[in-house]
Amino acid sequence: MAKITLHPGRCKGTINKNLFGHFSEHLGRCIYQGIFVGKDSPIPNVNGMRKDVVDALRNIKAPVLRWPGGCFADEYHWEDGIGPQEARKRMVNTHWGGVVEDNSFGTHEFLELCSQIGCEPYINANVGSGTIREMSEWVEYINSDGDSTVVKRRWENGRKDAWNVKFWGVGNENWGCGGNMRPEYYADEYRRYQTYCRNYGNNKLYRIACGPNVDDYRWTEVLMRNAGHYMDALTLHYYTVTEEWADKGSATEFTKEQYYKTLYKSAYMDELITKHLQIMDRYDPNHRVGLIVDEWGTWHNVEPGTNPGFLYQQNTMRDALVAAITFNIFAGHCDRVVMANIAQTVNVLQSVILTEGDQMVLTPTYHVFDLYKAHQNAKAVDCHVEAENVGVDKWQLPQITAAASENDGVITLTCANISECVHAHISVSTIGCAPGAVVGRILAGKPHDFNDFGDTKLQLLPFSDFKIENDQLKINLPPCCVAELTISKE
Repeated sequence: MAKITLHPGRCKGTINKNLFGHFSEHLGRCIYQGIFVGKDSPIPNVNGMRKDVVDALRNIKAPVLRWPGGCFADEYHWEDGIGPQEARKRMVNTHWGGVVEDNSFGTHEFLELCSQIGCEPYINANVGSGTIREMSEWVEYINSDGDSTVVKRRWENGRKDAWNVKFWGVGNENWGCGGNMRPEYYADEYRRYQTYCRNYGNNKLYRIACGPNVDDYRWTEVLMRNAGHYMDALTLHYYTVTEEWADKGSATEFTKEQYYKTLYKSAYMDELITKHLQIMDRYDPNHRVGLIVDEWGTWHNVEPGTNPGFLYQQNTMRDALVAAITFNIFAGHCDRVVMANIAQTVNVLQSVILTEGDQMVLTPTYHVFDLYKAHQNAKAVDCHVEAENVGVDKWQLPQITAAASENDGVITLTCANISECVHAHISVSTIGCAPGAVVGRILAGKPHDFNDFGDTKLQLLPFSDFKIENDQLKINLPPCCVAELTISKE
Protein backbone atom coordinates (compact mmCIF):
# COMPACT_ATOMS: atom_id res chain seq x y z
CA MET A 1 0.00 0.00 0.00
CA ALA A 2 1.23 3.49 -0.85
CA LYS A 3 1.27 6.15 1.84
CA ILE A 4 0.71 9.89 1.68
CA THR A 5 1.44 11.96 4.77
CA LEU A 6 0.06 15.49 4.90
CA HIS A 7 1.43 18.07 7.34
CA PRO A 8 -0.92 21.08 7.22
CA GLY A 9 1.29 22.81 9.79
CA ARG A 10 4.28 22.70 7.46
CA CYS A 11 3.98 25.24 4.68
CA LYS A 12 6.60 26.07 2.04
CA GLY A 13 4.57 29.05 0.90
CA THR A 14 1.73 29.79 -1.47
CA ILE A 15 1.14 27.91 -4.71
CA ASN A 16 1.13 30.88 -7.05
CA LYS A 17 -1.90 30.80 -9.31
CA ASN A 18 0.40 31.65 -12.22
CA LEU A 19 1.94 28.16 -12.05
CA PHE A 20 -1.14 27.12 -14.01
CA GLY A 21 -0.55 29.62 -16.81
CA HIS A 22 -0.80 29.29 -20.57
CA PHE A 23 1.10 30.24 -23.72
CA SER A 24 -0.32 31.33 -27.08
CA GLU A 25 2.01 31.86 -30.02
CA HIS A 26 1.43 32.85 -33.62
CA LEU A 27 2.02 29.25 -34.59
CA GLY A 28 -0.21 27.02 -36.68
CA ARG A 29 -3.84 27.27 -35.59
CA CYS A 30 -3.26 28.46 -32.03
CA ILE A 31 -4.27 32.10 -32.54
CA TYR A 32 -6.07 32.04 -35.87
CA GLN A 33 -8.97 29.54 -35.88
CA GLY A 34 -8.08 28.41 -32.37
CA ILE A 35 -8.68 31.61 -30.42
CA PHE A 36 -9.41 34.39 -32.92
CA VAL A 37 -11.92 34.05 -35.75
CA GLY A 38 -12.78 37.70 -36.36
CA LYS A 39 -15.97 39.60 -35.63
CA ASP A 40 -17.65 38.54 -38.88
CA SER A 41 -17.18 34.80 -38.33
CA PRO A 42 -20.29 32.58 -38.10
CA ILE A 43 -18.53 30.89 -35.17
CA PRO A 44 -19.96 32.46 -31.98
CA ASN A 45 -17.50 35.11 -30.83
CA VAL A 46 -17.16 38.26 -28.79
CA ASN A 47 -15.10 40.89 -30.58
CA GLY A 48 -13.54 38.13 -32.68
CA MET A 49 -12.63 35.79 -29.79
CA ARG A 50 -14.18 32.34 -29.88
CA LYS A 51 -16.77 32.26 -27.11
CA ASP A 52 -16.41 28.52 -26.50
CA VAL A 53 -12.65 28.76 -26.04
CA VAL A 54 -12.87 31.80 -23.77
CA ASP A 55 -15.55 30.11 -21.64
CA ALA A 56 -13.41 26.97 -21.35
CA LEU A 57 -10.37 28.96 -20.21
CA ARG A 58 -12.47 30.89 -17.71
CA ASN A 59 -13.72 27.58 -16.30
CA ILE A 60 -10.19 26.46 -15.39
CA LYS A 61 -9.40 29.95 -14.08
CA ALA A 62 -6.56 30.51 -16.54
CA PRO A 63 -4.47 33.02 -14.57
CA VAL A 64 -1.93 34.33 -17.08
CA LEU A 65 -1.39 34.11 -20.85
CA ARG A 66 1.95 34.55 -22.61
CA TRP A 67 2.08 36.07 -26.12
CA PRO A 68 3.16 36.49 -29.02
CA GLY A 69 5.83 33.77 -28.70
CA GLY A 70 7.96 31.76 -28.53
CA CYS A 71 10.28 32.05 -31.50
CA PHE A 72 7.72 34.30 -33.19
CA ALA A 73 8.29 36.96 -30.51
CA ASP A 74 11.76 37.78 -31.82
CA GLU A 75 10.52 38.47 -35.32
CA TYR A 76 7.35 40.27 -34.22
CA HIS A 77 7.13 44.04 -34.57
CA TRP A 78 4.23 45.35 -32.53
CA GLU A 79 3.50 48.36 -34.71
CA ASP A 80 2.55 45.98 -37.54
CA GLY A 81 -0.38 44.78 -35.39
CA ILE A 82 -2.17 48.02 -34.49
CA GLY A 83 -4.48 50.35 -36.39
CA PRO A 84 -7.11 49.53 -39.03
CA GLN A 85 -7.09 45.84 -39.91
CA GLU A 86 -6.89 46.44 -43.66
CA ALA A 87 -3.79 48.62 -43.27
CA ARG A 88 -1.75 46.21 -41.15
CA LYS A 89 1.46 44.80 -42.58
CA ARG A 90 1.46 41.28 -43.96
CA MET A 91 4.53 39.16 -43.27
CA VAL A 92 5.76 35.61 -43.73
CA ASN A 93 5.94 33.60 -40.53
CA THR A 94 9.37 32.14 -41.28
CA HIS A 95 9.53 30.13 -38.06
CA TRP A 96 6.24 28.31 -38.33
CA GLY A 97 5.08 26.92 -41.65
CA GLY A 98 6.00 29.83 -43.91
CA VAL A 99 2.40 31.05 -43.89
CA VAL A 100 1.38 34.68 -44.32
CA GLU A 101 0.72 36.48 -41.05
CA ASP A 102 -1.74 39.33 -41.62
CA ASN A 103 -1.35 40.80 -38.12
CA SER A 104 -5.10 40.94 -37.61
CA PHE A 105 -4.48 39.72 -34.07
CA GLY A 106 -2.26 42.31 -32.39
CA THR A 107 -1.83 44.19 -29.13
CA HIS A 108 -5.43 45.38 -28.77
CA GLU A 109 -6.82 41.97 -29.65
CA PHE A 110 -4.53 40.14 -27.23
CA LEU A 111 -5.40 42.42 -24.36
CA GLU A 112 -9.09 42.12 -25.23
CA LEU A 113 -8.66 38.33 -25.06
CA CYS A 114 -7.05 38.56 -21.62
CA SER A 115 -9.87 40.78 -20.44
CA GLN A 116 -12.49 38.27 -21.59
CA ILE A 117 -10.67 35.36 -19.95
CA GLY A 118 -10.00 37.36 -16.80
CA CYS A 119 -6.28 36.59 -16.86
CA GLU A 120 -3.10 38.64 -16.66
CA PRO A 121 -1.19 39.30 -19.88
CA TYR A 122 2.47 38.33 -20.19
CA ILE A 123 4.05 40.00 -23.21
CA ASN A 124 7.29 38.66 -24.66
CA ALA A 125 9.10 41.45 -26.50
CA ASN A 126 11.50 41.33 -29.43
CA VAL A 127 15.24 41.41 -28.67
CA GLY A 128 16.44 39.16 -31.50
CA SER A 129 15.43 41.39 -34.42
CA GLY A 130 13.97 44.41 -32.63
CA THR A 131 15.36 47.57 -31.12
CA ILE A 132 15.47 49.11 -27.68
CA ARG A 133 13.31 51.97 -28.89
CA GLU A 134 10.73 49.56 -30.29
CA MET A 135 10.39 47.72 -26.99
CA SER A 136 10.43 50.93 -24.95
CA GLU A 137 7.65 52.44 -27.04
CA TRP A 138 5.58 49.26 -26.83
CA VAL A 139 5.68 49.53 -23.03
CA GLU A 140 4.77 53.20 -23.33
CA TYR A 141 1.93 52.51 -25.79
CA ILE A 142 0.38 49.97 -23.42
CA ASN A 143 1.09 51.44 -19.99
CA SER A 144 1.44 55.23 -20.16
CA ASP A 145 -1.33 57.66 -19.27
CA GLY A 146 0.59 60.61 -20.71
CA ASP A 147 -0.24 62.47 -23.90
CA SER A 148 2.84 61.58 -25.89
CA THR A 149 2.69 60.88 -29.60
CA VAL A 150 2.99 57.14 -28.89
CA VAL A 151 0.08 57.18 -26.44
CA LYS A 152 -2.05 59.27 -28.78
CA ARG A 153 -1.72 56.47 -31.34
CA ARG A 154 -3.37 54.20 -28.78
CA TRP A 155 -6.19 56.72 -28.36
CA GLU A 156 -6.65 56.87 -32.12
CA ASN A 157 -6.90 53.08 -32.14
CA GLY A 158 -9.78 53.12 -29.70
CA ARG A 159 -8.23 52.74 -26.24
CA LYS A 160 -8.07 55.72 -23.89
CA ASP A 161 -6.99 54.07 -20.64
CA ALA A 162 -3.64 52.37 -20.14
CA TRP A 163 -3.71 48.61 -19.72
CA ASN A 164 -0.99 48.51 -17.04
CA VAL A 165 0.60 45.25 -18.17
CA LYS A 166 2.96 43.97 -15.50
CA PHE A 167 4.75 40.93 -16.97
CA TRP A 168 7.33 41.67 -19.70
CA GLY A 169 9.72 39.15 -21.18
CA VAL A 170 12.92 40.65 -22.60
CA GLY A 171 13.51 38.27 -25.50
CA ASN A 172 12.83 34.57 -25.92
CA GLU A 173 15.24 31.66 -26.41
CA ASN A 174 18.01 34.10 -27.26
CA TRP A 175 20.42 31.18 -27.07
CA GLY A 176 18.67 29.81 -30.18
CA CYS A 177 15.87 31.16 -32.38
CA GLY A 178 16.04 34.53 -30.60
CA GLY A 179 19.47 35.39 -31.99
CA ASN A 180 21.89 32.51 -31.29
CA MET A 181 23.53 34.66 -28.62
CA ARG A 182 26.24 33.76 -26.14
CA PRO A 183 25.13 34.19 -22.51
CA GLU A 184 27.63 37.01 -21.97
CA TYR A 185 26.26 38.90 -24.96
CA TYR A 186 22.62 38.35 -24.03
CA ALA A 187 23.29 39.43 -20.43
CA ASP A 188 24.58 42.77 -21.71
CA GLU A 189 21.70 43.10 -24.17
CA TYR A 190 19.22 42.31 -21.42
CA ARG A 191 20.71 44.98 -19.18
CA ARG A 192 20.40 47.56 -21.97
CA TYR A 193 16.89 46.67 -23.06
CA GLN A 194 15.38 46.50 -19.58
CA THR A 195 16.88 49.91 -18.73
CA TYR A 196 14.54 51.61 -21.18
CA CYS A 197 11.42 49.70 -20.17
CA ARG A 198 9.98 52.34 -17.89
CA ASN A 199 7.44 52.14 -15.11
CA TYR A 200 4.38 54.32 -15.63
CA GLY A 201 2.17 55.45 -12.79
CA ASN A 202 1.85 52.87 -10.04
CA ASN A 203 2.46 49.96 -12.41
CA LYS A 204 5.86 48.43 -11.66
CA LEU A 205 7.11 46.19 -14.44
CA TYR A 206 8.05 42.61 -13.66
CA ARG A 207 11.10 42.18 -15.88
CA ILE A 208 11.69 38.64 -17.10
CA ALA A 209 15.03 37.57 -18.55
CA CYS A 210 15.52 34.75 -21.04
CA GLY A 211 16.88 31.85 -19.07
CA PRO A 212 18.39 28.50 -20.01
CA ASN A 213 17.39 25.72 -22.34
CA VAL A 214 16.99 22.53 -20.31
CA ASP A 215 20.29 21.82 -18.48
CA ASP A 216 22.40 24.71 -19.76
CA TYR A 217 23.63 25.57 -16.27
CA ARG A 218 26.35 27.85 -17.62
CA TRP A 219 23.68 30.13 -19.12
CA THR A 220 22.05 30.47 -15.69
CA GLU A 221 25.43 31.11 -14.06
CA VAL A 222 26.40 33.88 -16.49
CA LEU A 223 22.97 35.54 -16.48
CA MET A 224 22.69 35.61 -12.71
CA ARG A 225 26.27 36.82 -12.28
CA ASN A 226 26.11 39.54 -14.92
CA ALA A 227 22.48 40.61 -14.90
CA GLY A 228 20.70 39.10 -11.91
CA HIS A 229 20.43 42.45 -10.19
CA TYR A 230 18.37 43.80 -13.09
CA MET A 231 15.74 41.07 -13.36
CA ASP A 232 12.68 39.95 -11.42
CA ALA A 233 12.63 36.46 -12.91
CA LEU A 234 14.54 34.08 -15.12
CA THR A 235 12.88 31.60 -17.49
CA LEU A 236 13.46 27.89 -18.07
CA HIS A 237 12.33 25.85 -21.09
CA TYR A 238 11.95 22.09 -20.99
CA TYR A 239 9.94 19.87 -23.31
CA THR A 240 9.30 16.20 -22.68
CA VAL A 241 10.44 14.41 -25.85
CA THR A 242 10.06 10.63 -25.74
CA GLU A 243 12.58 9.72 -28.42
CA GLU A 244 14.93 11.96 -30.43
CA TRP A 245 14.12 15.39 -31.84
CA ALA A 246 14.32 14.12 -35.42
CA ASP A 247 11.65 11.48 -34.74
CA LYS A 248 9.90 12.23 -31.48
CA GLY A 249 7.35 9.43 -31.69
CA SER A 250 3.60 9.39 -32.16
CA ALA A 251 1.24 11.19 -29.79
CA THR A 252 -1.24 8.30 -29.83
CA GLU A 253 0.62 5.15 -30.86
CA PHE A 254 3.31 4.14 -28.38
CA THR A 255 4.62 1.09 -26.59
CA LYS A 256 4.52 0.35 -22.88
CA GLU A 257 8.19 1.27 -22.72
CA GLN A 258 7.56 4.60 -24.47
CA TYR A 259 4.69 5.30 -22.07
CA TYR A 260 6.92 5.00 -19.02
CA LYS A 261 9.85 6.65 -20.78
CA THR A 262 7.72 9.74 -21.37
CA LEU A 263 6.61 9.94 -17.75
CA TYR A 264 10.16 9.35 -16.53
CA LYS A 265 11.46 12.16 -18.72
CA SER A 266 8.75 14.54 -17.50
CA ALA A 267 9.91 13.95 -13.92
CA TYR A 268 13.34 15.31 -14.96
CA MET A 269 11.76 18.73 -14.42
CA ASP A 270 12.41 18.34 -10.69
CA GLU A 271 16.17 17.91 -11.14
CA LEU A 272 16.34 20.82 -13.58
CA ILE A 273 14.52 23.20 -11.26
CA THR A 274 16.59 22.12 -8.27
CA LYS A 275 19.94 22.60 -10.00
CA HIS A 276 19.08 25.92 -11.66
CA LEU A 277 17.78 27.24 -8.33
CA GLN A 278 21.02 26.24 -6.60
CA ILE A 279 22.91 28.45 -9.07
CA MET A 280 20.41 31.29 -8.73
CA ASP A 281 20.62 31.15 -4.94
CA ARG A 282 24.37 31.74 -4.99
CA TYR A 283 23.79 35.14 -6.59
CA ASP A 284 20.41 35.81 -5.00
CA PRO A 285 20.45 34.41 -1.45
CA ASN A 286 17.36 36.41 -0.52
CA HIS A 287 15.35 34.75 -3.30
CA ARG A 288 14.28 38.01 -4.91
CA VAL A 289 14.51 36.57 -8.43
CA GLY A 290 11.84 34.03 -9.32
CA LEU A 291 12.05 31.12 -11.76
CA ILE A 292 9.44 30.94 -14.54
CA VAL A 293 8.99 27.76 -16.57
CA ASP A 294 7.26 29.53 -19.44
CA GLU A 295 7.49 26.66 -21.93
CA TRP A 296 6.85 23.08 -20.86
CA GLY A 297 4.91 20.05 -22.03
CA THR A 298 5.13 17.06 -24.34
CA TRP A 299 6.41 17.38 -27.89
CA HIS A 300 5.44 14.51 -30.18
CA ASN A 301 5.41 14.15 -33.95
CA VAL A 302 2.65 16.11 -35.68
CA GLU A 303 -0.53 14.29 -36.61
CA PRO A 304 -0.23 12.57 -40.02
CA GLY A 305 -1.36 14.76 -42.89
CA THR A 306 -0.96 18.06 -41.03
CA ASN A 307 1.51 20.88 -41.73
CA PRO A 308 4.80 19.96 -39.98
CA GLY A 309 5.29 23.64 -39.11
CA PHE A 310 1.96 23.81 -37.25
CA LEU A 311 2.94 21.36 -34.47
CA TYR A 312 -0.58 19.94 -34.16
CA GLN A 313 -0.63 16.82 -32.01
CA GLN A 314 -3.25 14.78 -30.22
CA ASN A 315 -3.38 14.52 -26.45
CA THR A 316 -3.80 11.23 -24.55
CA MET A 317 -3.97 10.12 -20.94
CA ARG A 318 -0.19 9.84 -21.15
CA ASP A 319 -0.06 13.62 -21.64
CA ALA A 320 -2.51 14.13 -18.77
CA LEU A 321 -0.17 12.24 -16.46
CA VAL A 322 2.78 14.35 -17.65
CA ALA A 323 0.76 17.42 -16.62
CA ALA A 324 -0.02 15.95 -13.19
CA ILE A 325 3.61 14.99 -12.56
CA THR A 326 4.74 18.47 -13.64
CA PHE A 327 2.19 20.34 -11.52
CA ASN A 328 3.16 18.31 -8.46
CA ILE A 329 6.80 19.21 -9.06
CA PHE A 330 5.92 22.90 -9.38
CA ALA A 331 3.96 22.73 -6.12
CA GLY A 332 7.01 21.25 -4.41
CA HIS A 333 9.06 24.26 -5.54
CA CYS A 334 6.38 26.89 -5.02
CA ASP A 335 8.66 28.98 -2.83
CA ARG A 336 10.84 29.74 -5.87
CA VAL A 337 8.90 28.89 -9.03
CA VAL A 338 6.50 31.79 -9.55
CA MET A 339 4.94 31.08 -12.95
CA ALA A 340 4.67 28.36 -15.59
CA ASN A 341 3.09 28.35 -19.04
CA ILE A 342 2.14 25.17 -20.84
CA ALA A 343 2.94 25.04 -24.55
CA GLN A 344 0.42 25.73 -25.94
CA THR A 345 -3.16 26.76 -25.29
CA VAL A 346 -4.99 25.65 -28.45
CA ASN A 347 -4.13 23.30 -31.35
CA VAL A 348 -0.35 23.30 -30.73
CA LEU A 349 1.79 20.75 -28.84
CA GLN A 350 0.30 19.75 -25.45
CA SER A 351 -2.73 21.95 -25.87
CA VAL A 352 -5.67 22.07 -23.50
CA ILE A 353 -8.14 22.72 -26.34
CA LEU A 354 -8.50 21.50 -29.93
CA THR A 355 -10.71 23.18 -32.52
CA GLU A 356 -11.92 22.27 -35.99
CA GLY A 357 -14.23 24.79 -37.62
CA ASP A 358 -16.99 25.50 -35.12
CA GLN A 359 -16.20 22.39 -33.05
CA MET A 360 -14.15 22.35 -29.85
CA VAL A 361 -12.65 19.47 -27.87
CA LEU A 362 -11.28 19.60 -24.33
CA THR A 363 -8.17 17.45 -24.05
CA PRO A 364 -7.22 15.22 -21.10
CA THR A 365 -4.66 17.87 -20.16
CA TYR A 366 -7.46 20.43 -19.91
CA HIS A 367 -9.19 18.25 -17.33
CA VAL A 368 -5.99 18.05 -15.27
CA PHE A 369 -5.93 21.86 -15.15
CA ASP A 370 -9.53 21.67 -13.92
CA LEU A 371 -8.61 19.19 -11.20
CA TYR A 372 -5.73 21.38 -10.01
CA LYS A 373 -7.42 24.80 -10.07
CA ALA A 374 -8.20 24.72 -6.32
CA HIS A 375 -4.44 24.95 -5.67
CA GLN A 376 -4.29 28.44 -7.15
CA ASN A 377 -3.05 30.87 -4.47
CA ALA A 378 -3.66 28.26 -1.75
CA LYS A 379 -1.18 27.45 1.02
CA ALA A 380 1.10 24.59 0.06
CA VAL A 381 0.80 21.65 2.44
CA ASP A 382 3.83 19.44 3.00
CA CYS A 383 3.01 16.23 1.14
CA HIS A 384 5.21 13.15 1.57
CA VAL A 385 4.62 10.18 -0.72
CA GLU A 386 5.86 6.63 -0.22
CA ALA A 387 5.16 4.32 -3.14
CA GLU A 388 6.72 1.44 -5.01
CA ASN A 389 8.24 2.13 -8.41
CA VAL A 390 6.56 1.08 -11.63
CA GLY A 391 7.89 1.10 -15.17
CA VAL A 392 9.95 -0.78 -17.70
CA ASP A 393 13.73 -1.33 -17.54
CA LYS A 394 15.42 1.92 -16.47
CA TRP A 395 12.24 3.96 -16.94
CA GLN A 396 11.08 3.53 -13.34
CA LEU A 397 9.38 6.06 -11.07
CA PRO A 398 6.99 6.03 -8.09
CA GLN A 399 3.50 4.77 -8.88
CA ILE A 400 1.93 7.71 -7.02
CA THR A 401 2.62 11.40 -7.45
CA ALA A 402 0.76 13.98 -5.35
CA ALA A 403 0.48 17.56 -4.13
CA ALA A 404 -1.68 19.23 -1.51
CA SER A 405 -2.80 22.68 -0.47
CA GLU A 406 -5.06 24.30 2.12
CA ASN A 407 -7.51 27.15 1.74
CA ASP A 408 -10.02 28.28 4.39
CA GLY A 409 -9.46 25.12 6.40
CA VAL A 410 -10.10 22.78 3.48
CA ILE A 411 -7.31 20.57 2.11
CA THR A 412 -7.15 19.74 -1.58
CA LEU A 413 -5.15 16.63 -2.46
CA THR A 414 -4.34 15.95 -6.09
CA CYS A 415 -2.79 12.60 -6.90
CA ALA A 416 -2.12 10.41 -9.91
CA ASN A 417 -1.66 6.69 -10.39
CA ILE A 418 0.80 6.43 -13.28
CA SER A 419 0.62 2.64 -13.61
CA GLU A 420 -1.00 1.64 -16.88
CA CYS A 421 -2.58 -1.51 -15.42
CA VAL A 422 -2.32 -1.75 -11.60
CA HIS A 423 -4.71 -0.22 -9.07
CA ALA A 424 -3.21 1.86 -6.26
CA HIS A 425 -4.29 1.47 -2.66
CA ILE A 426 -3.30 4.58 -0.74
CA SER A 427 -3.42 5.43 2.93
CA VAL A 428 -3.53 9.17 3.64
CA SER A 429 -2.62 10.49 7.09
CA THR A 430 -3.31 14.10 7.99
CA ILE A 431 -1.00 15.10 10.84
CA GLY A 432 -2.65 17.24 13.51
CA CYS A 433 -6.24 16.72 12.41
CA ALA A 434 -8.68 14.04 11.35
CA PRO A 435 -10.30 14.04 7.92
CA GLY A 436 -13.97 14.97 7.80
CA ALA A 437 -16.15 15.09 4.71
CA VAL A 438 -14.37 14.13 1.48
CA VAL A 439 -15.47 14.89 -2.08
CA GLY A 440 -13.65 13.53 -5.11
CA ARG A 441 -13.34 13.97 -8.88
CA ILE A 442 -11.35 11.82 -11.28
CA LEU A 443 -10.03 11.58 -14.83
CA ALA A 444 -9.32 7.97 -15.74
CA GLY A 445 -8.75 5.96 -18.89
CA LYS A 446 -6.24 3.88 -20.76
CA PRO A 447 -2.85 5.34 -21.73
CA HIS A 448 -3.78 5.66 -25.43
CA ASP A 449 -7.23 7.18 -24.86
CA PHE A 450 -7.85 10.66 -26.22
CA ASN A 451 -10.74 12.97 -27.03
CA ASP A 452 -11.53 13.69 -30.63
CA PHE A 453 -14.25 15.52 -32.48
CA GLY A 454 -17.42 13.51 -31.99
CA ASP A 455 -15.78 11.15 -29.49
CA THR A 456 -15.03 12.68 -26.09
CA LYS A 457 -14.69 9.58 -23.95
CA LEU A 458 -12.46 11.23 -21.33
CA GLN A 459 -14.41 13.41 -18.93
CA LEU A 460 -14.20 14.38 -15.28
CA LEU A 461 -16.40 12.14 -13.17
CA PRO A 462 -17.34 12.04 -9.49
CA PHE A 463 -15.03 9.80 -7.48
CA SER A 464 -16.03 8.00 -4.31
CA ASP A 465 -13.81 4.91 -4.02
CA PHE A 466 -12.46 5.90 -0.63
CA LYS A 467 -13.33 5.61 3.04
CA ILE A 468 -12.22 7.01 6.38
CA GLU A 469 -10.86 4.37 8.70
CA ASN A 470 -9.05 5.00 12.01
CA ASP A 471 -8.64 8.70 11.15
CA GLN A 472 -6.98 7.80 7.87
CA LEU A 473 -8.30 8.28 4.36
CA LYS A 474 -8.07 5.04 2.39
CA ILE A 475 -8.19 5.58 -1.38
CA ASN A 476 -8.42 3.05 -4.20
CA LEU A 477 -7.23 4.63 -7.45
CA PRO A 478 -7.72 2.90 -10.80
CA PRO A 479 -4.79 2.66 -13.20
CA CYS A 480 -3.80 5.62 -15.36
CA CYS A 481 -5.76 8.33 -13.57
CA VAL A 482 -5.58 11.75 -11.98
CA ALA A 483 -7.82 12.57 -9.01
CA GLU A 484 -8.74 15.50 -6.80
CA LEU A 485 -9.97 14.99 -3.24
CA THR A 486 -11.29 17.87 -1.20
CA ILE A 487 -10.88 17.08 2.51
CA SER A 488 -12.68 19.02 5.23
CA LYS A 489 -11.10 18.96 8.66
CA GLU A 490 -13.15 17.26 11.33
